Amino acid sequence: MEKHKIVFSGSGGQGVITAAVILAEAAVIYENLHAVQTQSYGPEARGGATRSDVVISDTQINYPKVTHPNLLVCLTQESYNKYSNIVLPGGLIITDPRHVVPNVNSDSIIKELPLYDTVMEKLGNQIVLNVCMLGAVIKILPVLKPESVLKAVIDRVNPKFKDLNTKAFQLGYDMVKK
Repeated sequence: MEKHKIVFSGSGGQGVITAAVILAEAAVIYENLHAVQTQSYGPEARGGATRSDVVISDTQINYPKVTHPNLLVCLTQESYNKYSNIVLPGGLIITDPRHVVPNVNSDSIIKELPLYDTVMEKLGNQIVLNVCMLGAVIKILPVLKPESVLKAVIDRVNPKFKDLNTKAFQLGYDMVKK
């Protein structure tokens, strides 16, 4: 297995850090892999720039930060503008067209997914946008089994929101066409 280097980015309150934590926990707890997760965010509690890095590997990880991800998720234009240039050439950038207008001259592959609109239309609650995005990420980059990530989601969320989060994960997973 190669090292998978993923960066989730957006603004505070979108759940990008929670999504990264869930992904790392799923790798370690349910797949017996090595994983590290780091995060950085602005001083604002909500609305400030947020970034969370995840490295997943079957061997020891010596450096916890991601300098050149093979997958970048951008949920805001600000995060796209700031981080799209760090992706490995030929790497993948996932954006939500409601919030991000990508640069067509990028040497990365850009996959636009209507995450926000789909979550609002099908589930009516943007709080699960991050879990929907995680479902899409696992379909696009099958580094972990979907059931492992879903178990980690269920472990982390309030039990009364288990069904909503399960639906959100499946919605994101089904949104991606191979």
